[in-house]
Amino acid sequence: MKPVSGDRWRGVIERAWRPAALLVACLAIWHLITVTGLVEAYLVPSPGKTFDLLVDKWSYLWGHTWVTTYETILGFVIAGVLGVLMAVAMVYSRTIESTAYPILLFAQVIPKIAIAPLFVVWLGFGFEPKVIVAVLMAFFPVVISTVTGLKSVDTEMLELAATMGGGPVKTFVKIRFPAALPHLFAGLKVAVTLAVTGAVVGEFVGSNEGLGYVILQANGNMDTPMLFAGLIVISLVGILLFLLLDLAEQLMLPWHASRRGAAVTTLLAKGGS
Repeated sequence: MKPVSGDRWRGVIERAWRPAALLVACLAIWHLITVTGLVEAYLVPSPGKTFDLLVDKWSYLWGHTWVTTYETILGFVIAGVLGVLMAVAMVYSRTIESTAYPILLFAQVIPKIAIAPLFVVWLGFGFEPKVIVAVLMAFFPVVISTVTGLKSVDTEMLELAATMGGGPVKTFVKIRFPAALPHLFAGLKVAVTLAVTGAVVGEFVGSNEGLGYVILQANGNMDTPMLFAGLIVISLVGILLFLLLDLAEQLMLPWHASRRGAAVTTLLAKGGS
């Protein structure tokens, strides 16, 4: 019998090699563009120069990365809690749903960069405006995904719980909310990437720290290596937060169909070998 750890590493490699190959291809194309001179060096720096700057200026970038990460996580957590509470209220009250849904849509379609300056005027240049923009960006997908999940519960299960004397609270805790978790995690994974965008947008409007500030300063100084380095770090922050949520989903929802599908694929691969 083969060790489980070997199968796990094989699964990790199977999932990772394609994105890794695409990343290498993108880096190769980037390198070729700069080496052949298709674009001037002051417009698009070489990968080597960009990564050298990442290493040389890491302490500077780390301080600004921590600021943006803090704003992102705080905004994401607030949006997650408020979004779930709003979704529960909308599912259990048609009045709240019919009243709040148009307002949510209206708030969602407003460009956040257009209203971000208002928060700077009202709250100053601290972290609060950035957190609020992150909340506004992340709130909508959490609400919509949670409402969809709570409404997708099998009605026969709800009827069975009612006939067995299950009250609304117990039915919610034991049936509705667990069944909605796959939808909730899908919304959370979208929301956390939008929270990163919201924090950076807030920093664009008014800030003296954070990765958005780094990018603005680099743009003003025509420092394209620093600009590219800032963009890379922002992407890494978003990817890391997304992967952490994906890991949490795997740990909390091993019973979900998507996870069972991965297990079946692994078993079939083992059988074929």
